[in-house]
Amino acid sequence: MQRWSRRFKPTSSLLRGLTWIAGAVAGLAAAAIAAVLAVFFAATMMVVAFMASILLALAATAVRARRVVRAPAADPNVIEARNVGGHSWVAYGWDDRRR
Repeated sequence: MQRWSRRFKPTSSLLRGLTWIAGAVAGLAAAAIAAVLAVFFAATMMVVAFMASILLALAATAVRARRVVRAPAADPNVIEARNVGGHSWVAYGWDDRRR
C-alpha cells in the first residue's frame, strides 16, 4: 500500500511563491475574521450585561417599593374574612374583640 504522508511540495519557484502568498492571505483573512468575531462577541456581552443591570435595578426598585408600601390601618369595626373556596368564607378576629 502506498502511504499518503507526503506533503504537496511545488517544484517551481513561481508556484512555491504563489502558495506562500496564498497561505499568508489565508492567514490574514482568518485573523481578520477572528478580530471581527471577537468584537461582535464583546459587543454581545456588553448588551447582555447592560440588560442584566437594568433587570437588577428594576428588581431592587420593586423590592424597595414593596417594603415601603404598608397596609392601611385597619378599622376596628371591620373583621377580616377570606374565601376558602366556593361560597365558604372564614372570618378572623371577630372573637378577639373586647367589649
